Amino acid sequence: MKYLAFVRHPESFRNSQPPPGFMEAMGKFIDQCRRDGSLVDTGGLLASNDGFRVRVSGGQLSVTDGPFSESKEIIGGWAILQGTTKADVMRVSTAFMELHRALWPGFEGESEVRAMFDPMH
Repeated sequence: MKYLAFVRHPESFRNSQPPPGFMEAMGKFIDQCRRDGSLVDTGGLLASNDGFRVRVSGGQLSVTDGPFSESKEIIGGWAILQGTTKADVMRVSTAFMELHRALWPGFEGESEVRAMFDPMH
């Protein structure tokens, strides 16, 4: 089963470089997860300055340019994970966030992981 994971954190973390040891460890972790098949795809997102939101509310469509200063947290990255069981995906997700905790002093954030709907089945 596939899962979509989002990492949310304060936008201030997008305005500073992660510690070098973090990036090296994350690269190794991602390579290993790609090899073992638990990671289908992943990516980080830049600051919300160049982004926009499209919203439907009250029957009206609106588009708002970033930055999204009213947001306490932004989505900083995403991953499509794959596992035979929910526990498999939880193990990978927990290890991913453990790298943040251990190697990025002061990091505050969370990962939300949700099973993906497969319209073909």
